[in-house]
Amino acid sequence: MKRSLVLAFFSILLLPHSCMAHVGSPDVFYEGKVGPYHLFVMVRTPAMIPGIAEIEARSLDGNVSAIDIVPLRIVGEGSTNAPPPDRMKRSTEANLFTGRLWLTESGSYQVRMEVFGAGGEAELAVPIAAAARSTLPMQKALGALLLVLMSVLVLALISILGAAVRESQVEPGAALSQAHLRRGRVAMVVTAAVVVVILFLGNWWWNATAATRKDLMLYKRPPVEVSLANGDTLVLKMGFSAWHDRRKPLLLDKIIPDHGHLMHAFLLRMPEMDRFYHLHPGLTEQDTFTERLPAVSRGDYQIFADIVREAGFADTMTARITLPEVAGQALSGDDSFARATPMANTKQETAASFEDGGGAEWVLGSQPIRAQTAMLLRFKIVDQERKPATDLEPYMGMAGHLVIVKKDLSVFAHVHPSGSVPMAAILLLQKNPANSRVTMDNMPGMAATAVPSEVTFPYGFPQPGEYRLFVQVKCAGKVETAVFDTNVAP
Repeated sequence: MKRSLVLAFFSILLLPHSCMAHVGSPDVFYEGKVGPYHLFVMVRTPAMIPGIAEIEARSLDGNVSAIDIVPLRIVGEGSTNAPPPDRMKRSTEANLFTGRLWLTESGSYQVRMEVFGAGGEAELAVPIAAAARSTLPMQKALGALLLVLMSVLVLALISILGAAVRESQVEPGAALSQAHLRRGRVAMVVTAAVVVVILFLGNWWWNATAATRKDLMLYKRPPVEVSLANGDTLVLKMGFSAWHDRRKPLLLDKIIPDHGHLMHAFLLRMPEMDRFYHLHPGLTEQDTFTERLPAVSRGDYQIFADIVREAGFADTMTARITLPEVAGQALSGDDSFARATPMANTKQETAASFEDGGGAEWVLGSQPIRAQTAMLLRFKIVDQERKPATDLEPYMGMAGHLVIVKKDLSVFAHVHPSGSVPMAAILLLQKNPANSRVTMDNMPGMAATAVPSEVTFPYGFPQPGEYRLFVQVKCAGKVETAVFDTNVAP
């Protein structure tokens, strides 16, 4: 048993990188009311499982005195009977609390937070998806030390065997003959050859074992095959995923609706990123989604397809397709389209227009846009006279949607005013009786009727580089999209 655990640990160190839902953007962001308190929470999920999640919670109204945290499953076994909580550490920075939690298995978790302050006690649950997604490289100093130790052991072994053959048959104090010296040299050469063979076979075994561990442990997005049927119908057929199949007890089979749709598909024309489609293919047969396209300009398209599993675990599948000019049908329902100027020589933009008038203004403030920094992205929606818009409506139950794409496609995120977590996961938490004391209401962006003219999205860019942002809101019954470019500093 111990040997298998040691093998698993060291084989993990050799596994290559892999990404998960919200491509290249694994951190979780949440903003909302927790009873009388207003919190902005960031969870950095561990790159390997088991691993440690790092949690930051900022009190936006300054009324919080302490926060306790504990990990639980969202649904199923492990969603009740919480272990003893850990107290978050209050930072020297005002109103910031930090903490760490062990996550022992892959799957859908909630970080249960018990908040204390002047307004009494309140509880919050933040959904997160945990899965092994990348390697933990060996430290260079440790690698050099192990190489030196191995070299010493190999040389010592060769020397010992050479001495044993050379001097074992000689009486104490007697001189060594040429025959003894020759036998010693032959023994050392043979020993060196055997050691080289052993090291070669050992390296082959190690690589084979690491490949097996990779297949078992590292998260893999489900494959998806994309095609065009009848000249105007987009077909997305999901392939078999061994990673999900091995984890059936984690409730990763069935797909559930998120914002009223089983799939959110985003089409982005490459490399200019000048055409953007937000579509919602329906499930027509097992693992196959289809939708008749609206008018689509010819070109090469990158597709990001979001789904949510029954435990609240989200997958983002990716594919490429070359489309001809499609006459298509008129947009309907929640589907939307936007055209933009080609993305080139990215510069920071603070204003963008809608196609039908009005637009959005990016309220940057004094905080610089840096990678690995949690921030609130604020956008003010204005009418044709650049006054705050008064005709905003909920778009799929939210005040707005934000799609973030890095120019090299290494980052994709679909964010809401409540954060980067799927709304389906939040609804699962609400339905769980074990969460009866958890406050999940009054989250920014969950709109029933009235929508404010300023929409805020909590997020943190995971990498420096050039990004394009698509801000989507609904004005007077029509979905409008504002496009912004930005360059994120290291």
